[in-house]
Amino acid sequence: MKILFLCVANSARSQMAEGLARAMLPKNVEIASAGSAPGQVNPLAIKALAEIDIDISGQWSKPLEDVAVEAADLIVTLCAEEVCPYVPGEVQRLHWPVIDPAASGNIAAFRAARDQIRDKIAGLGL
Repeated sequence: MKILFLCVANSARSQMAEGLARAMLPKNVEIASAGSAPGQVNPLAIKALAEIDIDISGQWSKPLEDVAVEAADLIVTLCAEEVCPYVPGEVQRLHWPVIDPAASGNIAAFRAARDQIRDKIAGLGL
């Protein structure tokens, strides 16, 4: 099973989803994230996950071209107020609209997004 988390900047939501999924899902599940306009991993995303003992400080923002999108079994988009990247093809898709915590610039928004994403991953039943 290969899961790809997508958002625009690949800086907060999809990065947190990647880190959470790696920590929560079985080790045989391959996890990646990417964005349509990647930036840098937001330091508050790193901090929000560090609070629950998940280290994403070694992750980096990646464009769609740098991940094997054609190999994904499941694509999860996390955009809420912007247009999510779209990858054509036959693949299972889920959309989890999570408000971009970077827009607020405060740790509380990152914690809320983290917890929302964590609950969704737990609900996958993998």
